[in-house]
Amino acid sequence: MDAIVEAALKKWPNVPHCYGWLALDARGDWYMRDERIQAAGPFPRVKGSRIVHDKLIGFIHRNYAADEHGAWFFQNGPQRVYLQLELAPWIWRLQPDGRVLSHTGREAQVSGAVLDEQDRLFLETDLGLGLVHTQDMGPAADAIEAGRWPLSNATHAELIERHGVQLDPQDPKASPGKH
Repeated sequence: MDAIVEAALKKWPNVPHCYGWLALDARGDWYMRDERIQAAGPFPRVKGSRIVHDKLIGFIHRNYAADEHGAWFFQNGPQRVYLQLELAPWIWRLQPDGRVLSHTGREAQVSGAVLDEQDRLFLETDLGLGLVHTQDMGPAADAIEAGRWPLSNATHAELIERHGVQLDPQDPKASPGKH
């Protein structure tokens, strides 16, 4: 976490959390979801505005984490911005040297690969559950065929439950359906 964020947390420890305004899609792209977009439909059917500013993306990546309940968030200064996840908290990118990197640039050690009911490939790692980016399916298939990652099958719901991931955390103080 950035030092400036830690300092803001100490200075303003009771800033209310934010829900529904930031989302991560299956390709590792971040989306802003203002009230108008949230009212237009659920994520990912209605995505919102894709974030393309490199420094903002870097700031989000450095301050991305999960709470004790499996809800993922971006710590934006003193405010915790809870995320909507399309499929998983990590999107894996396979590197030519065999490393597996998350969409945030963190390196992961793979313990297994899981194919879900829609033939999406997930990797279980020391960082947690993530989806293999669609552009990296060739190298992922090579790794499985070479026996580097044991392959199993599970439904997406089973995977999410096994890893304790909340795809759409809700504000416990809000009325149902409100972010």
